[in-house]
Amino acid sequence: MAEKNTLKHHSELTNQFIALANKMKDDGDETAIISAALMASSAIYATYATAGNDGYLQPAGIDKVTDVYKKHLAYTQQFKKAEAEQKK
Repeated sequence: MAEKNTLKHHSELTNQFIALANKMKDDGDETAIISAALMASSAIYATYATAGNDGYLQPAGIDKVTDVYKKHLAYTQQFKKAEAEQKK
């Protein structure tokens, strides 16, 4: 799959997770518990994607996963900040 298509597909999948989280919110769940459940799900799936169904992450693997998450979080905050400043 070409990188452009991969990025587009990544965005589509991300939007599906956001839509599911918003449905949970609309169904009455609190955003804090939804966020915690998404992070727990992400941790479980990242472990599966990296180490398989019967494996687990060594400390170096945990560091790699948390570094990727930290980079995504920082990128998202830059985007949200720019968006907020544009609205001023």
